[in-house]
Amino acid sequence: MATPRVKVEPRTLEWALRRGRRTPENLRKRFPRLDAWLAGEHQPTLKQLEDFATATNTALGLLMLREPPTEALPIPDFRTMRDVELAAPSADLLDTIYACERRQAWFKEHVRFEGREDDLAWIGQAGPSDSPEMVADALRVRLGFDMATRSSLKTWEAALRLLVDRTEALGVLVMVNGVVGTNTHRKLDPQEFRGFVLADSLAPLIFVNGADTKSAQMFTLAHELAHLCLGASGVSDVAVEPEPMGRGGIESWCNRVAADLLVPAADLHGELQDAPDWSEEIRRLARRFKVSTLVVLRRLREMGVLGDDFWEIYRREEQRVTALAAKNKSTGGDFYLTHPRRVSPTFAQSVIASAMEGTTLYREAMQLLGLRSVATFERLGREVGLRT
Repeated sequence: MATPRVKVEPRTLEWALRRGRRTPENLRKRFPRLDAWLAGEHQPTLKQLEDFATATNTALGLLMLREPPTEALPIPDFRTMRDVELAAPSADLLDTIYACERRQAWFKEHVRFEGREDDLAWIGQAGPSDSPEMVADALRVRLGFDMATRSSLKTWEAALRLLVDRTEALGVLVMVNGVVGTNTHRKLDPQEFRGFVLADSLAPLIFVNGADTKSAQMFTLAHELAHLCLGASGVSDVAVEPEPMGRGGIESWCNRVAADLLVPAADLHGELQDAPDWSEEIRRLARRFKVSTLVVLRRLREMGVLGDDFWEIYRREEQRVTALAAKNKSTGGDFYLTHPRRVSPTFAQSVIASAMEGTTLYREAMQLLGLRSVATFERLGREVGLRT
C-alpha cells in the first residue's frame, strides 16, 4: 500500500523556509524531494512534513494552511525606520520575544506576590523632546557609571559586566543570549536585531543579542536603557555609527543618549590631545572611557572633531574590530556561570527561590529557565548561591 501523502501548498513551504532563515540548498540533503514539493509536483508524507517543521522551527499545523500566515512582531518594530525593506521576523526572533514575555509576566506577578514593588518611577519619565545629554547624565548618576567608577576597571569588557550588574540593580532584568533559549543550533542573527526592550513599571526587561560583538552589546544595552526612559517597548534600530544628518525619531534619540551615557562630551573634550595620531588616539580614548573604539569615533564625529576623513577612519576601524572579535570568539564558557546572564541573574535567583519555597512548580521553573533536567536545575541553584 502506498504511503499516504499530505497536501501542502508550495507557498506555505516557501514561507516556512524564509521564516526559519533556511534555503533549499540548506535542506536538499535532508529532503531529497524538496524541489518537487516546492514545485507542487510531489507531496511529503506526514513524517517528512514533521521533520520539515522541525528543520524550519515551524509549528506543524501552520504548514497545512492553504495560505501562509502573516506573523507580526508582538512589540513595536523600530527597525522600520531604516531605508531598506525588512524581511518578516524570523522564528528565532519571535520565539525569543515570546520567551521573554513569559518571563516578564512571571516576574511581574512574583514582584507583586512578594510585595516589594521597587521604585521605577524613572521609566517613561523622559520624552524625545528632552535633551539626550541631560537624560544620559541622569542615567549615569542613577547607574553609578561615571568615569571615576570606570577608571578602576582594567578593560571595557569589565565595564560591560558592570553596566549589566548596575542595570539589574535598578530593577531591570537584563538577558544577554546569542541563541534561542539553550539551543546552540539556533544562533541569533545580529543583522536581524541587536536587542529589544519590554518596558514595564514593575518588571522592565532588556534583551541583548549575545551573538553580536561585545562592543556592540554595550551600546545596545545603553540604547535600551534610553528606551526605558521613554517607556517605549520595541525591537530597536541600534546604530553605533552616526545617523545621517537631519535624521530624527525615537531611535536616533536613543542612540544619542547611549553615546553620551558611555562617552560624555565634556569628559571627551578634556581628554583630547592636540594634533593626535588618530589610529592611536581613538584606542587610547577607548581605554580611558572603557568603551569600544567605534563609540569613541561616533562621539568625535558628533562633536565635530572629525570631518570629511571620518568615514574612512571608521570603516577601517570597524574592519579591525570585526576581525579581532572573530579571532577572539568565545567558546561559550561554563554553562552554570553563563546561563544566569542569559536569563538575567535576578530572574534566575527569583525563579529558583520560588521553586524552593513551593510557590512555583519545578516544571514551570525549569521551563522558565530553559532547563530540561532537575539535576541541572538544582546545580544551577547551588551555583547562584541558593541551596536546593
